[in-house]
Amino acid sequence: MSIPAAFIVPHPPLIVPEVGRSQEKGIQATVDGYRAVVGEIACLKPETIIILSPHATAYADYFHISPGASASGDFKQFRASAQVHAEYDSEYVAELSDLCQEEGFPAGTSGEKNASLDHGTAVPLYFLREAYPSARYVRIGVSGLSLQEHYRFGTLLRGAADRLGREAVILASGDLSHRLTEDGPYGFSPDGPKIDNTLTNIMRTGDFGGFFKLDPGECENAAECGLRGFVVMAGALDQKAVLPTLYSYEGPFGVGYAVASFRVTGEDPSRRFLAAVQNAYAAGVEAVRSREDPYARLAREALERYVRGGEQILQGQGLPEEMTGRRAGVFVSVKKHGNLGGCIGTIAPTQRNIALEIIKNAIASGTDDPRFSPVTESELADLIYSVDVLSAAEPAADRSDLDVKRYGVIVTRGTRRGLLLPNLEGVDTVDQQLEIACQKAGIHASQNYTMERFEVARHT
Repeated sequence: MSIPAAFIVPHPPLIVPEVGRSQEKGIQATVDGYRAVVGEIACLKPETIIILSPHATAYADYFHISPGASASGDFKQFRASAQVHAEYDSEYVAELSDLCQEEGFPAGTSGEKNASLDHGTAVPLYFLREAYPSARYVRIGVSGLSLQEHYRFGTLLRGAADRLGREAVILASGDLSHRLTEDGPYGFSPDGPKIDNTLTNIMRTGDFGGFFKLDPGECENAAECGLRGFVVMAGALDQKAVLPTLYSYEGPFGVGYAVASFRVTGEDPSRRFLAAVQNAYAAGVEAVRSREDPYARLAREALERYVRGGEQILQGQGLPEEMTGRRAGVFVSVKKHGNLGGCIGTIAPTQRNIALEIIKNAIASGTDDPRFSPVTESELADLIYSVDVLSAAEPAADRSDLDVKRYGVIVTRGTRRGLLLPNLEGVDTVDQQLEIACQKAGIHASQNYTMERFEVARHT
C-alpha cells in the first residue's frame, strides 16, 4: 500500500518548547495530538514523509516541489535556537516531476524562492526528528489553482509512490481560522468558528467531499491557511476507505489548531470526491449556459472559436440591434470553478459596435490577461462568462457620489488610470472599491486623484 495513512497537523511555532517557553502548555491538547500522530508514523515506518506546507514556495498557477538533496531550517525569527534538518527523497521528487510532466500538470521543481525550511515544515519536523529520525522527506507548496486541481495533484502524489513502489505518508500542515477571537492576531469574524466547525466535522467523519462545499468568501473571511493542503491530502486518498480520528481541536489564542489521522483500511470506489464535484459542476455549467443571453453567448462562442481554431468571429448572426447598432465600453469576465480566469475590457468603445467589442475583449480575457495562463481547449467546457456593458462615465465629486453596488469607479492621476466594476464579491464598501482601483492604477492612497462613476448592464 503506497499511502497507508495521511495526517493533518497545525504549525504554531509556540508548540516548540524553545519558542513557547512554557506557553505551549496553553495548547496541551495540540501537543498531545502531535505526539499521537508521530507515534503512528513511527509504527508505520514509511520510507518517505510528504509535507504539504502553505508557507513553502507557492505560485498562483503552479505547484512547487522543493529540489535538492536536503534542507535545514530554524526558529530564529521566533527568537529560539532550535534547528531542524530534512534529507529529501530525490528519487521520489524526480518521479513525481516526470509524472506531472507526462500528465501536463503544472508542478515541478523550478522557481524555488527560499531553500530554507519554512515554519509550516519545520514545526512538524521538530516532532518527527526524535520519534522517527530515519525518514526522508518531500516538501511541497500549495498554489492559487482551484481546489479541484489540488485534489488532482494529490492523486499524482499517490501515483508517483505507486510507480516507485514507495511507501509514504502525507502530512498536511495547516492551521484553521485565524479569526476566532477579538484579541487574536487577525481579530474576529463570525466565519472563523463556522469554518472551523465545518472543517473539524470533515476530519471527524472523513467526508472529504465537504471541502468542496465550503464558501470561498467565508474561507477568506476566516483567514484559514490549511484548506488547500487538506484537499491535496484528500486526493492522495481517492477511492480509499479510511478510518478517521480527530485527535484534538482548540483555539485559545484566536487561531484554530486541529490534529487528525486518516488510516487507509482498504478500497472504496464510492469515495471519488473529485468525480462527484466535476459531475455536479458540469451540470451547473450546462444549466447556466441554457440561460445565456446573446451577450454572454457571443463571448463564449468568440473565445471557443479562437482557442479551437485561431479564428475570430466577424460579428455573429441573429444578434439584437442593441448589440449591432450601439457602441459602448465592455468588460468580459471568464470564470472556472468559481474562480476568475480572465477579465479584460475597455472603458470607452474601440469598435464600431458592442458585438465587436465583446468579441475582441472575450478573446483577450481568455488569452491575454497577464494574471492568468491562457485558456486551453480542455478548459472550455468548464468556463462561465459574464459581460458588463458600461454607461458613459461621469464625474464624481466625492465619496458620497459613489455606491459600491450601483456604480463602478474610475480613478485618474495624470496618465495613471484604474477601473473597478460595481457589485463585485468581496468589495463591500466605497473605501475598498477606491483602494483597489488606486492599486490597479499605481496611485498611492495619499495622492490626489479624480474620480468618475459609471453604471453597467451585466449579462450572463
